[in-house]
Amino acid sequence: MTPSTVGLPLLGAAWGAVLAVPIARRATRVAPVTRAASLATHARPAHGGRLRSWIRALASTRAWVARRPPGVVTRVLTSVLGRNRRRAVDAALARDLPVVLDLLGVAVGAGCTPYLALEVAVQWSPASIATALASVVRSCALGLDFAAALDQTARATPLLRPLADALLASDRLGVPVGPVLARLANEERTALRRNAEAHARRIPVRLLFPLVFLVLPAFVLLTVVPGLAAGLGRL
Repeated sequence: MTPSTVGLPLLGAAWGAVLAVPIARRATRVAPVTRAASLATHARPAHGGRLRSWIRALASTRAWVARRPPGVVTRVLTSVLGRNRRRAVDAALARDLPVVLDLLGVAVGAGCTPYLALEVAVQWSPASIATALASVVRSCALGLDFAAALDQTARATPLLRPLADALLASDRLGVPVGPVLARLANEERTALRRNAEAHARRIPVRLLFPLVFLVLPAFVLLTVVPGLAAGLGRL
């Protein structure tokens, strides 16, 4: 028996074991109530009452566990999902903020006051930022001061704090806000470019796992192993 005929079955058995581990784990997670119900269908009539009472006890225990406060695993998963959701929202805001700054700059350059420029930006801004800006317009329509509405929105969305400060400075002190908005737009675009470059530098690290565990084994099986098997077969 050649080494190739021994090595290939062992390699196949190893890959089969790796693929069978998730299936075995999933099989062990079957609910106890389902298992008890399957046993009840095949149980003898003499033990039917005892088995039914056992199933009811398991169901009541499961309901009691479901009514308990969330455990550590649930809290961790909830926090992770919430953090990912906040990251996605912040990424959308950072991506669309330069466009909104340009819109406000055009509106202010056309002669609009900061409040009127904000109303114009609400109509044409992307949805990720239009909602926050619309809350400022809505609060002002209900009687809240423009500065207080901007400050409230900036507290709720910290990424809009530079924009709110620029509009507040122009509204209170009469400072020309056009150059400030242009500078903020350039800074945001620079930050986006820097983040994109950092993300591009992380891509080779993320590709190491599929390269090492998927591409290289397939390359070895398709190129090296047949050559070794053919060479050993001639011996």
